[in-house]
Amino acid sequence: MIRVLLVDDQPLIRSGFRALLDIEDDIEVVAEAADGEQGVALAREHLPDIALIDIRMPVVDGIEATRRIAADPSLDAVHVVILTNYGLDEHVFHALRAGAAGFLVKDIQPEDFLHAVRVAARGDALLAPSITRKLIDRYVAQPLDTDAATGLEELTNREREAVALVARGLSNDQIADRMVISPLTAKTHVNRAMTKLHARDRAQLVVLAYESGLVVPRSEARRPR
Repeated sequence: MIRVLLVDDQPLIRSGFRALLDIEDDIEVVAEAADGEQGVALAREHLPDIALIDIRMPVVDGIEATRRIAADPSLDAVHVVILTNYGLDEHVFHALRAGAAGFLVKDIQPEDFLHAVRVAARGDALLAPSITRKLIDRYVAQPLDTDAATGLEELTNREREAVALVARGLSNDQIADRMVISPLTAKTHVNRAMTKLHARDRAQLVVLAYESGLVVPRSEARRPR
């Protein structure tokens, strides 16, 4: 059973998401909150698998709530998925930096929303395909983070290759096909890279890959030097 916490200051939005989730046999909404402070408290009380958190709320916003959850060792198993009305928004990247496992726009189709919850529950990064490339091009095509680049020295060549493929959006099965290894070995490479780079999840691994220059946004790669 996938346990979900809903955090949004709009009751109608929460009701809509709850209605979708409650009819699924493998998903249970364990609590609802109207602001980030209450959301963090309920996360500690209920220990959900997924916390669906609105990015803009009163009292404590979604970014700060995400940061508090990510910083709490007792909430290591909670995957935060940010909800936004605005599509590409600078706050989304800040949320990923804070520890979010991914983000979704609120106009997502119901079947895609349910799939996204299940993907996030597995621990996979969840980056809405419609805006991921724009997000990367706009917020990661910037001077390299030397600290992130230094961390890459800890990785083996195969781990670096796996991280680069994660950053391109490939699943473990796809990484296995590309690297001609088993899915289990692919998962091992990714997990070891996450440990060495102190990445909470695959979403932060993606951020580190771009910040360090291991992967260059395609629009940057095509730009004349």
